[in-house]
Amino acid sequence: MGSPGGDGVVTAAVLIIGDEILSGRTQDTNLRDIARYLGVHGVDLCEARTVPDIQDEIVDALNALRARYDYVITTGGIGPTHDDITADAVAAAFGVGLEEHPDILAMMQSRWGDQLNVARRRMARVPVGGSLVNNPVQGPPGFTIGNVFVLAGVPQIMRGMLEDVGPRLRSGAVVLSRTVRVEGSGEGAIAAPLEAVARAHPDLSLGSYPFFTEGLYGSNLVLRSRDGVELAATVAELIAALRAAGIENVREVEAA
Repeated sequence: MGSPGGDGVVTAAVLIIGDEILSGRTQDTNLRDIARYLGVHGVDLCEARTVPDIQDEIVDALNALRARYDYVITTGGIGPTHDDITADAVAAAFGVGLEEHPDILAMMQSRWGDQLNVARRRMARVPVGGSLVNNPVQGPPGFTIGNVFVLAGVPQIMRGMLEDVGPRLRSGAVVLSRTVRVEGSGEGAIAAPLEAVARAHPDLSLGSYPFFTEGLYGSNLVLRSRDGVELAATVAELIAALRAAGIENVREVEAA
């Protein structure tokens, strides 16, 4: 496993699986929720990919991501229909078979009884060597194998499953964030002082996010770092640099 962020940084990627996402029929919100959840646990989300319901493409993406990052979280494709092939793809990526998990079968038998058909039994399949991820909302659990966590695509269910993922993660230092808001000046005006401060603090992330709302325009400048002392000093330095460049309408605000 790799950690592109460097020593002591815990990294992750998200693999979103499903034709419905790529077609635009379904709007993905899971990436946002996972990113926020991982951030609280001190895990850097470094990459996200979306792939169709094609096993070879899922396998290729999963193998690339799990080799590069500490953790991979997948969403989607673990339901009962023919195009729910995530379990098959994960098993293929790890070079293992699939087996019906007895705990899932018992849960299904209790819920559906005689209506436990072949389609529903598909959701009981787990790669050999995998373990379960609790589903507190409804339906069968997800599963984990190696450094991969396989979660549902339905947002409410996915968020419930995440609560069982967090305690299993190796946490890093939480990234802190502060925001400086500039109003009435475009990015062209703030580019030079922004670049100067960014170059002076290469270990700190500094991004510019323009906004246009109700006739007001400007940028939110977001500074992120694991070092709270450096972060606070850089905020003051940035505000001073902007004001020295003639930009007066600038202040720190609470992050949304």
